[in-house]
Amino acid sequence: MKERLPHEKGFHVSWDQIHRDGRALAWRLDGQGPDSGSWRAVVGITRGGLVPAMIVSRELDIRTVDTISVKSYNWQEQQAPTVIKAPQAELMGDGHGILIVDDLVDSGKTLELVRTLYPRAHFATVYAKPSGRPMVDTYITEVSQDTWIFFPWDMALQYVEPYRGRD
Repeated sequence: MKERLPHEKGFHVSWDQIHRDGRALAWRLDGQGPDSGSWRAVVGITRGGLVPAMIVSRELDIRTVDTISVKSYNWQEQQAPTVIKAPQAELMGDGHGILIVDDLVDSGKTLELVRTLYPRAHFATVYAKPSGRPMVDTYITEVSQDTWIFFPWDMALQYVEPYRGRD
């Protein structure tokens, strides 16, 4: 059998699925904040964390929403993460009461960087891979390290070869 590229073992997430999983994440986080169970704000890690952050903020009725932009991929190649846009400093402090949301933790390098900036924040992702899981406080679904997650905002309708396709 021919060797497959890492992204060929794919987990395809539909808009409906990310919405269901985002709501499940919100429900898991409900009442877990440090301030009488409430969160002061939601911060989405852009770009992938924007959709789940919006869903979580809506479900938990959190009106203060900000973003931190971290670049750690160039197409499908992972690189060292860098912050290219930080959230409001006066909002963040050390992260106490802040819920930081991303779509996925892969290697954990992005969350490791953000955690050094906001060590008291709570980190939540919808999906987690084993290498990055220690960086996350709350997640919904674990996938294998060699699985590439295809999110609906990255997809177009087209034919995809079966996992065990022809040689």
